[in-house]
Amino acid sequence: MIAVVAAGFVVFTIQRSFPTLEGTITTSGLNDKVTVQRDDRGIPTITADDSHDLFFAQGYVHAQDRFWEMDFRRHVTSGRLSELFGASQLPTDTFLRTLGWRKVAEQEVDLLSDDAKAYYQAYADGVNAYLSDHHGAAVSLEYAVLGLQNPDYTIEKWTIADSLAWLKAMAWDLRANLGDETDRALLAGAGYTQEQIADLYPAYPFDQNPVIVPELSTDAPDAKTPDVEAGSTAPASLQWQQVDNVVEAASALIGQVGEGVGSNSWVVSGDLTESGMPLLSNDPHLGAAMPSIWHQIGLRCAKVSAACPFDVAGFGFSGVPGVVIGHNTSIAWGFTNLTTDVTDLYLERVQGDDYWRDGKLVPLKISHETIKVAGGKDVDLEIRSTNNGPIISSVNDDDAAIAQHPVTGSDGKVTEPSSMPDGDTAVALKWTALTPGTTAEAIFTLDQAQDFAGFRAAAEQFDVPAQNLIYADVNGNIGYQAPGKLPIRGAGDGSMPQPGWDSDYDWKGFIPFAKLPVLYNPDDGYIVTANNAITGDDYPYFLTNDWDYGWRAARITDLIQRASADHKLTVQDMRDIQSDTDFWIGKKLITAYKDITVDDTQVQSALDLFDLWDGQNAVDSAAAAYANVVWDELAQDLFTRREHPAPTGSQSRLFLVADNLLDDPDSSWWTNDQISVTSQQQMLVKAATDAYHRLAELEGSNPEQWTWGGIHKLTLTSATFGSSGIAPIEWLFNRGPLAVGGGSSVVDATGWAIGDGFDVSTVPSMRMVVDLSNFDASTWTNLTGESGHAFHPNYDDQAEAWQHVQALPWAFSPKAVKAAATHTLVLAPAD
Repeated sequence: MIAVVAAGFVVFTIQRSFPTLEGTITTSGLNDKVTVQRDDRGIPTITADDSHDLFFAQGYVHAQDRFWEMDFRRHVTSGRLSELFGASQLPTDTFLRTLGWRKVAEQEVDLLSDDAKAYYQAYADGVNAYLSDHHGAAVSLEYAVLGLQNPDYTIEKWTIADSLAWLKAMAWDLRANLGDETDRALLAGAGYTQEQIADLYPAYPFDQNPVIVPELSTDAPDAKTPDVEAGSTAPASLQWQQVDNVVEAASALIGQVGEGVGSNSWVVSGDLTESGMPLLSNDPHLGAAMPSIWHQIGLRCAKVSAACPFDVAGFGFSGVPGVVIGHNTSIAWGFTNLTTDVTDLYLERVQGDDYWRDGKLVPLKISHETIKVAGGKDVDLEIRSTNNGPIISSVNDDDAAIAQHPVTGSDGKVTEPSSMPDGDTAVALKWTALTPGTTAEAIFTLDQAQDFAGFRAAAEQFDVPAQNLIYADVNGNIGYQAPGKLPIRGAGDGSMPQPGWDSDYDWKGFIPFAKLPVLYNPDDGYIVTANNAITGDDYPYFLTNDWDYGWRAARITDLIQRASADHKLTVQDMRDIQSDTDFWIGKKLITAYKDITVDDTQVQSALDLFDLWDGQNAVDSAAAAYANVVWDELAQDLFTRREHPAPTGSQSRLFLVADNLLDDPDSSWWTNDQISVTSQQQMLVKAATDAYHRLAELEGSNPEQWTWGGIHKLTLTSATFGSSGIAPIEWLFNRGPLAVGGGSSVVDATGWAIGDGFDVSTVPSMRMVVDLSNFDASTWTNLTGESGHAFHPNYDDQAEAWQHVQALPWAFSPKAVKAAATHTLVLAPAD
């Protein structure tokens, strides 16, 4: 009997937070009735008579579906995780408070136009209307679990700044080359020569892989562009893990971060399609998260007018009003990370509370904050900043190591203390996102845009994170715009830490929007962006040295060219490209091992798999399993199993590095005393042999029975309780594992980390294809599901379709939405 009662209580606790989907709910704050129609996947289409009610209802719906996620995110962005989970999160909070995301977001509230501020306030009012009638576990199951550790926690009201701060977290996740700059500085400090560092960070292969805008132009019809731009410890019942590297922790708390954060997008013109109208595809690659980072929604004014101008659908973030990626009745758009260099590390020389600047000591900017700790004492934090930004070497081990072995300038010269001003060395971070910007406004401008000029007006506001924006419209036009606040540097190029005491190395403003790359109706009939180089070397402004190396972009371009040469393209063709698993480095391995034989018959039987392999990372492929393990072993032997390991974070970069080394058998990289290897042949044989024995342990000794999906799996893990250390609690919130194909630097980008197994850490977080000839023929698939409530039917109901790269229907027109609706809820004003 006790077991039955306990089981009933658990079921009640789980289900009490499920949202009401039918009937009428009255709530204060609305002007008139709002209709919320949901399909069988729980995706809402909200219809309202005015903009206030539309965004009020979106806030209410987001709180219904995802409020725990929203609450967790605002604690991340404010550096307040210790308030939830105790002292284990102090290092992360300290780092994030030092960066000051929340303070910047609060400043951005005042930059909003009156209309945008009203939209954000209406959204916050809708969230708070839901919270006024729901408390604790009635909001989400997570609050019941949190109560085991932190019973005194109380949910706060939602604010505009809570929404804006999340955009800083996304900018951090897409911060581009800060890791590369840090790694190069650490390598130089560890004694690597500039020749060795150049081997590890080769130039973009312009002769091999495509650029987005091959011919420079800023011409576009009716484009509105300016001439210049101004520039105590938690209870033992829950073991919260403390991440050693707080830079990665900040991202890991948003979604697991590993190799492969990036994205694919492309658009093809009607000249190449069966319908005669454009097709636009997008699949952003982000850290895997449970629930997915995206929330799908439709926002519709019952009568579109200047007073209520929205009729838009797509993907957005819980906690943020509007649609971030999607389409309205006239245009469609997609994003990929621009990968330009928007962060720089500066070495500072500090004496007491002063630092050196152009031969003079000037005062540091010093502020103090208090971090509250669940179950413990408050912690005081002093934050010190220079004109270049906050000093982070006191809160991050990698930057502390750089300060101990300082390296400045693009030549990577180790700077002797005698050549620097007196004092102690510190490292400060310069980052575009630490200056208030207008991205929060851009979302609404984009949602309302009706043509390419309106699209570019939104792009001009979309300053952080810098993104490639692709475009299509119902008049048959396609386009591209590089937006973003992109710095113009002084003496340095930002590839290595710069001397902060010399103003010659300061940023000198930002690239004028009118000078940013743009493309409109290109002759080829398609535009592809996949984090590859935007322009060639003839572009007058420095953008970065650290592009993705273009393997995905080259493959997508090739597939579009091949398919369009054979037939007119369809939505299915776009989905087929999204599912492509061609493994570029795998094909190089086939060639490298072509003439290699080994005496061990078991290892040779594994190498024989390459004879008939097509180079595809198919989920059921034995050869793909072996090729990826060989690649992992080879990369470790070349780079990490050394006295001073070299970074292997970007497999896109390592593909080119390894390809160059395979063409140079006399390179010193083929000698590694740590593993007793002195030649290319020896290292290749060792990698093949070790890979066989590793796979034999994982999947058995018979190579014919291996599968790539057997070792390449995705576990959908809650960012909070999914790693609590308590198996029953993890079972509540995690799902999977899912066997998947694809891989790192593959179009189907299921990324994994060299030396850390083959579990998937980064994913196509969603996939969409928009058909401009008929929006109802478009398709979309989310990683997990719409709901953030564990055990809700929509918690993970899209995961299987995502796993198999299957298309799900996307109803947009009122008729299609009505036909697809399985639930209708009316929100009505209380009076």
